[in-house]
Amino acid sequence: MQHFTETVGANHYVLYMQDYGGPVGFRLAVSHPERVRGMIIQNAVAHEDGLGPRWNRMREFWADRAANEAGFRQSLASLAGAQRRHLGSSPNVANYDPDLWSDEFAFMNKPGEGDIQIDLFFDYRTNVASYSAWQDWLKQAKPPTLVVSGKYDQSFEAAEAQAYKREIPDAEVHLIDAGHFALDEKPDEVAALISAFMSGLSRSKRPQSTTRAGAHLPR
Repeated sequence: MQHFTETVGANHYVLYMQDYGGPVGFRLAVSHPERVRGMIIQNAVAHEDGLGPRWNRMREFWADRAANEAGFRQSLASLAGAQRRHLGSSPNVANYDPDLWSDEFAFMNKPGEGDIQIDLFFDYRTNVASYSAWQDWLKQAKPPTLVVSGKYDQSFEAAEAQAYKREIPDAEVHLIDAGHFALDEKPDEVAALISAFMSGLSRSKRPQSTTRAGAHLPR
């Protein structure tokens, strides 16, 4: 992503980060803080607040990969697991296209894909170890920040949204009636919040472009 921003000449940008995109974006920000003009955070984590009891199983995997890997592979490869990752605890099932999880199921069962995802799962421990450094940067830089997260997310705890206000008291925080993929359920609401946020940055006359760092963390 850093190579991409440099290739297209994005010397200043607003980062839009979702799930795995959070660690990508925070690494970009810490590496080149002078380029960041703002942050839009959607169901992405930089605090332990976002890692609830469901992450105990992940921590066991980090501590002993060999003993815990089979269970994660089974969840990744199942249709029920793909559906659960999208729906979470959302009561708004009718808002989702079933192709979302059937396509993901097919993708996760491609040859070699399970190995890639398991490696990503295992590597995620390096993100948790980086939280304190990211928090220090947020506290020091205090970039204009919009947090808009779905409260039915079963990957990350809803408390994470407000956690950003510890470092950035002026952060704009919205916890909306959606799941991990808030854009699937509330695209117009999220778009309106982003539009207003970006308009505010434009009025500040700061140069900017928008770079989205996003992908999802299967659970």
